[in-house]
Amino acid sequence: MDPAVLGTRLASSALVPLVRKLFVREGPGAGLADRPVRLSALVSFRGERRTLDERGVRKLAGRLVRHAVESPGEAPFPADEEAAVTDALARRLLALGDLDMDDVQAVHLGHRELARKLHTRSTAPMGLSTDATVFLDSVTEWACVHVLHFFTQRSTFVARTLVEQSRTQAELIAKVDELIRRGPRPSAQDASFERRYLPHVADKQNRITIYGIDLRESPDRWPLEVAYLSLEASGADSQAYDRLDGLPDGGPVTVQLRADAALAEHARVLLRGDAGSGKTTLVQWLAVTAARQGAPVPFVLPLRTLVRADTLPAPEAFLTAVSCPHAAPPGWAERVLTAGRGLVMVDGIDEVPAADRTRTRDWLLDLTRAYPGNQWLVTTRPTAVRPTWLADQGFRELTLAPMKRADVTTFVRRWHAAADARDYEDTLLTALRTKRDLALMATNPLMCGLICALHRERRGFLPQGRKELYDAALSMLLTRRDRERGMGAPDGIELTEEARLELLQSLAYGLILSGRTEMDHDGALLLLERALPNIASAAQQGDTEAVFRHLLLRSGLLREPAPGIVHFVHRTFQDYLGARAAVADGHLDVLVHHAGDPQWEDVIRMAVAHARPQERARLLRHLLAADSSPRVSLLALACLEDATTLDPSVRQEVESRAAGLIPPRTAAEARALAEAGPLVLELLPGPEGLTDDEALGVVYTARLVGTEFAVPVLKRFSAHTDTRVRSMVVGGWDAYDTDEYVDDVIAHVPHDDLFLSASTPAQCEALRRLASFPRVSISGGYTAEELLRYVDPEALRRLTVFDNPKVADLTPLTRLRRLTSLVLSNCPAVVDLGPLAALRLDWLFLRLADNPIHVGGLEHMTTLRNLGVGHTLNCADLTAWLPPHSPLESLSFFPGALGTTGLRGLGHWPTLTRLNLDVSDHELTAEDFEEMATHPALADLTLQRQLLPEFQHAPELPGIETLGLGYLYDTDDLSDLPRVFPRVRKVTITPALGHHTPADRYEGLFPHAEIEVLNNFWNATPS
Repeated sequence: MDPAVLGTRLASSALVPLVRKLFVREGPGAGLADRPVRLSALVSFRGERRTLDERGVRKLAGRLVRHAVESPGEAPFPADEEAAVTDALARRLLALGDLDMDDVQAVHLGHRELARKLHTRSTAPMGLSTDATVFLDSVTEWACVHVLHFFTQRSTFVARTLVEQSRTQAELIAKVDELIRRGPRPSAQDASFERRYLPHVADKQNRITIYGIDLRESPDRWPLEVAYLSLEASGADSQAYDRLDGLPDGGPVTVQLRADAALAEHARVLLRGDAGSGKTTLVQWLAVTAARQGAPVPFVLPLRTLVRADTLPAPEAFLTAVSCPHAAPPGWAERVLTAGRGLVMVDGIDEVPAADRTRTRDWLLDLTRAYPGNQWLVTTRPTAVRPTWLADQGFRELTLAPMKRADVTTFVRRWHAAADARDYEDTLLTALRTKRDLALMATNPLMCGLICALHRERRGFLPQGRKELYDAALSMLLTRRDRERGMGAPDGIELTEEARLELLQSLAYGLILSGRTEMDHDGALLLLERALPNIASAAQQGDTEAVFRHLLLRSGLLREPAPGIVHFVHRTFQDYLGARAAVADGHLDVLVHHAGDPQWEDVIRMAVAHARPQERARLLRHLLAADSSPRVSLLALACLEDATTLDPSVRQEVESRAAGLIPPRTAAEARALAEAGPLVLELLPGPEGLTDDEALGVVYTARLVGTEFAVPVLKRFSAHTDTRVRSMVVGGWDAYDTDEYVDDVIAHVPHDDLFLSASTPAQCEALRRLASFPRVSISGGYTAEELLRYVDPEALRRLTVFDNPKVADLTPLTRLRRLTSLVLSNCPAVVDLGPLAALRLDWLFLRLADNPIHVGGLEHMTTLRNLGVGHTLNCADLTAWLPPHSPLESLSFFPGALGTTGLRGLGHWPTLTRLNLDVSDHELTAEDFEEMATHPALADLTLQRQLLPEFQHAPELPGIETLGLGYLYDTDDLSDLPRVFPRVRKVTITPALGHHTPADRYEGLFPHAEIEVLNNFWNATPS
């Protein structure tokens, strides 16, 4: 966003007062003292003349950001980033006091350079979206425009400018003469060449190539600018605590930053990353960016190309070494590097033969010493060189981090945009969310690109079994990638794909048998030493140590997270190769023995895929015979996906064992099914073909499993017709990333009959995007005014406010003109309910302080028909607190409510027909029974089971025609109730949770009444 464009959002009327407050009022005089006044003495939040503190600056920044956000038009960035943007802007403004310059020098810099210095001086914001970052940079520049304008208006500015010019003119001339002598200005010939060279670099590097994919219709190159994904890099930083006042230096700490911003913070970087982690792509991106900006001048030097020559190139040979078609003027590269205008990127130390790495290091160090003022980036796989290989020359070491789930989603979307394959995007994203093994593979750009290409090649369908996908991935990583890049054998060892697989699977199976995911160096050598004699082609090329180093460096499957420790880059590859070894060794009995161990789940599934048909059938039969638990039955069912050829009788046996488990029809069945863990998510059906209870069972199971792979299952049911199912789906957002769950699931849920409950600040912010929900519940400390930020006053019909110690003044709620139902539960600060009289509420539930006699205003309400009370009433009678003028039809009392008041005064509301008593701690008195018996309209009474003893000797209540009994057990004694309720015509019984009760149990008690027992999904017995 250009500052001129931003100016339409931030008028001078908003910025000028801010700038004035940032600086102290000038004193008398022309400011011609010998020692110029620095900016630190001019700002109003530093020094003895301080009129503004840091908190004040943050308030000014907040007002500025708020002004931009509330201006007409599209919001400049997502609403949930407003606080982060405000904090970052405040830090940049505060950095004015840290600049070692005066106002004349600041004006000379210009607003863009001044903004850049503020950005450099302040702590870089982490995690901001692109839009928020662009807005922050733009608003900083716009503020700097006004800061510099303010400086030029100061009465001392012109006089001091003349003095400054006189002081520096001679020095400037001398410096220019020296600069011309040491680094002559590039000739017209140099400039002409760069106008041809830079576009060439930008065009050549603006492509992503995936090596090792044998696909007929998928392109192997995509535009980099469309598909590039900025990843994170991490490294040790001993300076991290320097920014925190009062904390001692705690030694090195891990810091994270955007990989493509690494050179902005340090001119020399050694970047480590596993195979396919994006090292070369990052080099390409930096080259394209620099070439298009015109500075610095990029040199991309892939070492696999350079080491083919006897000597590594000097600067004048950089371009010819990489076959650049443009001939540079003599001495051009040296002039660029001497002037410090170069960006030299040396890619692939690991691709240099081990014997050549010493001379490669010497070549690098000679270059950095000869041309110190340039930027340098060197890339390597983690184990190729020791940790301090370039540290003594000031290189900062960073490591590319694995892709996060959000990174994978972004990569997939950009890949499909670049490949013009949008039709396949959503189905792949769903597969990545539902298939655990697939998601575990997609942790770096190489594997993500492979999966995308395979998916597109198969017209939106990944292989039915996982074996084909693993085979393609392993073939690419083990052999084809290096071969198609012309790598040759940099370490002198060249193994076939099958030989590498045999060696690696011996390591994988050793790890699995020991129940570990990593081993030490000696353990790996011991396993390879046993396997190597059986592979003659490998044994002839080197000893065990050499072969191990070759696998570690070139296979792309092993990594060394710490000195002397080795593990597989993906657990899924370990399981796949270990299963291959188990089948090859005939260890089917070992697999069966570990069937109950979740750590062996994927190993067994992959063993079924590797096994021959007879072995496959025998393995599945033995699994079913060895363990009858639901988890093993489901494991066998999941194995069918990988069983290409299988005896039909075995398939039928497996399917019949699992048929009674899926889909679950009750809560008990769902809980038993969820014990199988994430495996079950791949097997859950629907929503098509399921009853409402089965659909609820599937959703409940997914909720209980609770991993991120449950989200696509829940999404499938987001538009289900059953309210219970959709309510279960909506309620799932507590377990997942709020924004993702809102976008992927809740946004697709029809919600007119649902409550949406927000219990965290992130969820409350998300409510603003879901403002059309008519029923909302909000927990936490918010004032009434703050609550209104999260809802749509025109849409909201029912509001529940839970556990809120801050809400006191209810007046803002009167803007909810369509509100008909309100719950205030555990809101002790409420003392005046009077404002609610302005609303036409039909339903009100209150649980305020323990003794709310001091709470007033309820007497003014005249529209209530349903009222619930959950706090203690100690009054003369109910009329002393309940609204005397409301036409109450339903009244509910919950534990602790009746206190000393009881039901005295119940007859004051002749319109009352329904009474719900859930007052287990209150002993009903004869006066209470009299109030119920003499009430002219009371016909519907609901009792919770704890009150049953109170009715053993109770008088008759002849007016009650409908009786509800809540949460009963089979052992509860109801024998006295027919006497107490002689005219009852309908009895509704709700069994206790998890207890199933047949209706005929109660038919003899109430022979003239309709009996309804609410056995449902939650208390139905498993079939």
